[in-house]
Amino acid sequence: MIRRFGAPPEDGRIYTRRPGAYAILPRGRSVLLTCQLAEEADIQLPGGGIDPGESPLHALHREVFEETGWRIARPRKLGAFKRFVFMPEYDLWAEKLCHIYVARPTRCIGDPVEADHIALWMPITDAIDELGNDGDRMFLDGYASKG
Repeated sequence: MIRRFGAPPEDGRIYTRRPGAYAILPRGRSVLLTCQLAEEADIQLPGGGIDPGESPLHALHREVFEETGWRIARPRKLGAFKRFVFMPEYDLWAEKLCHIYVARPTRCIGDPVEADHIALWMPITDAIDELGNDGDRMFLDGYASKG
């Protein structure tokens, strides 16, 4: 059974399953994150939706690059969680199935190409507190505890 974070699904609401791939990207005692600028800044693990016909690993590489400008190597899956949310950018109620990986950031190609995203490095201990959702925090905390 996959652990759920956040609000439970609302009775009578139709949710679209939206699988995604997200990465913990450590370097030393810091981690590479993305900050999505909207009404409020939302700090997240880099990653996003897996497109139809796309493999999770291809999506992970693509999304990390789009949101941070970095290339990654050696991704290893840590687990998954789900959450039920409204995604205003898609006008969609989604059951997000979040696959979490750890990978090595290898090379910064440039700025993020995804609109309204900035890449930032943050000490892992600070990032655990700053991440915008409980699932991301749980996985980063678990990773940090083992490291």
